[in-house]
Amino acid sequence: MTGIWRRSAVELRAALAARELAAREVVQAHLDRIEQVNPKVNAVVTLAAERALREAHAADELAASGAELPPLHGLPVLHKDTHETAGIRTTYGSPLRADYVPERDELIIERMRAAGAISLGKTNTPEFAAGSHTFNTVFGTTRNPYDTTKSAGGSSGGAAVALACGMSPLAEGSDMGGSLRNPASFNGVVGLRPSPGRVPNVPAQLGWTTLDVKGPMARTVDDVALLLSVLAGPDPRSPIALAEPGGTFARPLERDMTGVRVAWSPNLGGAVPVDSEVAAVVEESARVFAGLGCEVGRDCPDFAGADEVFRTLRAWQFEVTYGPLMETGRLKESIRWNVEAGRALTGADLGRAEVLHTALYQRMVTFFGRFDLLLLPVSQVPPFDAGLEYPGEIAGVAMESYLDWMRSAYLVSATGCPAISVPAGFTAAGLPVGLQIVAAPRAEFALLQAARAFEGAVTLSAFAPLD
Repeated sequence: MTGIWRRSAVELRAALAARELAAREVVQAHLDRIEQVNPKVNAVVTLAAERALREAHAADELAASGAELPPLHGLPVLHKDTHETAGIRTTYGSPLRADYVPERDELIIERMRAAGAISLGKTNTPEFAAGSHTFNTVFGTTRNPYDTTKSAGGSSGGAAVALACGMSPLAEGSDMGGSLRNPASFNGVVGLRPSPGRVPNVPAQLGWTTLDVKGPMARTVDDVALLLSVLAGPDPRSPIALAEPGGTFARPLERDMTGVRVAWSPNLGGAVPVDSEVAAVVEESARVFAGLGCEVGRDCPDFAGADEVFRTLRAWQFEVTYGPLMETGRLKESIRWNVEAGRALTGADLGRAEVLHTALYQRMVTFFGRFDLLLLPVSQVPPFDAGLEYPGEIAGVAMESYLDWMRSAYLVSATGCPAISVPAGFTAAGLPVGLQIVAAPRAEFALLQAARAFEGAVTLSAFAPLD
């Protein structure tokens, strides 16, 4: 089974469909890989090995019967530990949920399993997915496989590390302020933040919110598109679910990029401080798009008000969601801080945020009337010391809270536009840096096409040099 874990999801799917590989071989190869490398990085926190092997046996029986195989037939997946999985512990990275075992799958898990995917277990996340550095008091810190003294990012940090180490070909995560994009950047994999409603949030306490989305992660853009084709699609229980079927994203992504209009900015038009090595990768990425035949120019939409929009709506959402848990005294300080900020809000504050939110969206629509794509940094810094909660300064500018260093991702979250992190380069110390590509609202297919073209032009390794 040597080398099975190195294959992409698309390659494995083809081999499984042709019966060149059995699902049991594929699952066992990834379980062996988890056993080999997970102790070094602490990415997988709950393993469902026996169940996975039983499901693999059933998948092989289905293939032997000659039945039509589902799109993720026999493919191993890992799930973020904030996503509820029937019969598999789901802790949310919190001591308040340390022994919680859900009785049902939430929608994205249900869709993956219905498509034939086999759950290997759960990946680490910060407490209640709050913050872009993966550590908690239940399982400890997830380590960056390119340098285990560095942060893996977050909040889908365990998922990104598992992918980078070959523990699974597919994973899923969530993203409010960058939690699919930031860990993808820190670990040299691909993470897509879809448009709100593209992947319905079901069940959800706040069904109308556009800040918090769920989406796919993988080592290649093709694999991300494959998983999105299963995750996406309408559901009547979500009031903002988009009607377009998931199968839209199963189409080939090849595209001639000649004439595509591309804007780029190393610092969101001066809105954020950015480490010089990160900015250099964004500039070089713009040259790559020019080499693909695109019309490239330095430009950026006006992000005025985006900071207030994100922080106000996030604080309100945190108060609604975690306010009832404050009396336990067992929430980490950063969550308590966000809840208290939510409790201090007035109706006028929320009204102003929604007015600014609408104006921001309209400016983005106007901007994407002039450009097709926007290139930005994902994270403002490369992976930082894992012993820190967050970097204290960037390019000489002090970071006053655990949110400040995430602005390059969360300002984009506030726009409602889809965005993807694609591996783009490395620092002098060999740490990965991703490129954030942003497209017009609901333009995921064009975004995936552009990301695939860029990926093919830079041809970086899909695996961390951990062994």
